[in-house]
Amino acid sequence: MIEILNSARLERARVTGALVGDILHALKQRCTVGTNLLDIDQWAKEMITEAGAQSCYVDYAPSFGRGPFGHYICTAVNDGVLHGRPHRYRLADGDLLTLDLAVIKGGVAADAAISFLVGKARPAESVALIEATERALAAGIAAAEPGARIGDLSHAIGTVLSEAGYPINTEFGGHGIGSTMHQDPHVANTGRPGRGYKLRPGLLLALEPWVMLDTAALVTDADGWTLRSATGCRSAHSEHTIAITDDGPEILTLPTHARP
Repeated sequence: MIEILNSARLERARVTGALVGDILHALKQRCTVGTNLLDIDQWAKEMITEAGAQSCYVDYAPSFGRGPFGHYICTAVNDGVLHGRPHRYRLADGDLLTLDLAVIKGGVAADAAISFLVGKARPAESVALIEATERALAAGIAAAEPGARIGDLSHAIGTVLSEAGYPINTEFGGHGIGSTMHQDPHVANTGRPGRGYKLRPGLLLALEPWVMLDTAALVTDADGWTLRSATGCRSAHSEHTIAITDDGPEILTLPTHARP
């Protein structure tokens, strides 16, 4: 299903997007050496509930997961890549942490992810991974003009990631979003320009470049959810929900303080 939002629903999407951005920003500020992943999940639950929103994850049970996810946020550490299920782990100095959050409010969902280093250590390879996903996300957003095609966004994202030297996995990528978290069209993190669905004003997309340092292969953790790099290398992931408008792409999941 592909949804096209009218102006009233787009306004609600802006509210949901700002909430997601603000929660991720607040969580990043609270994540320090010694923070337990289960505490992050509890903080996310409290902020979502206080805002009158609902988690897209708690009851989420797709074919690639083992039963309902059962948590409010994805927390992936180091070789954790996607769908990181919070568990009893305390963050260490230099850990690469990805927080991925999707909520629904007013009948419209928004989805975003950030990767960052915990504490004072700054491993160069990890910094480069994070920066590459951020540049790729910016390139994908810049390509999301009305009339462009999904392949144009995929090509823009993939060009940045390939030029940075990272293998690209196409099993999981960006997606349409609206009244539910995951919708068509799929937005692979590499692709051919001029191909695929033509972008229309009112379409919402969650773009999410992610890469692993030295592999494109994934393995599933014993928890039945967390995807890890097959070689144990580190990974990074950056994501925004955007709206296609007559004036170009609008980033919906920026935190309030970063909005223009």
